[in-house]
Amino acid sequence: QVQLVESGGGLVQAGGSLRLSCAASGRSFSSYGMGWFRQVPGKERELVAAIIWSGGTRYYADSVKGRFTISRDDTKNTVYLQMNSLKPEDTAVYYCAADARPFYSLISYSYDYWGQGTQVTVSS
Repeated sequence: QVQLVESGGGLVQAGGSLRLSCAASGRSFSSYGMGWFRQVPGKERELVAAIIWSGGTRYYADSVKGRFTISRDDTKNTVYLQMNSLKPEDTAVYYCAADARPFYSLISYSYDYWGQGTQVTVSS
């Protein structure tokens, strides 16, 4: 069993930055693919960024390429999402998710574990 706890959300002005953290419990974290999703009311959960177990391959949604960076520190069982040049349309609840396979999936229902979410609000 893996538990994920996100932190780092908040209110920021457009153009600002935030860094989200996702701390994981469990011994197998280093072998999991990890993803960051976001969701706004009335819309599907959207994959924002993902990273494979080794960190060697990463995925970014077109809407965040060049602005967001996903990384992981397996010594701390933590995955990060650095968000720069934030826009009002980035406002959402952001969720961390773990895929028990070593690679990531682009599909939310493939992920095995989820955090509780952290709110990110970008004001214009």
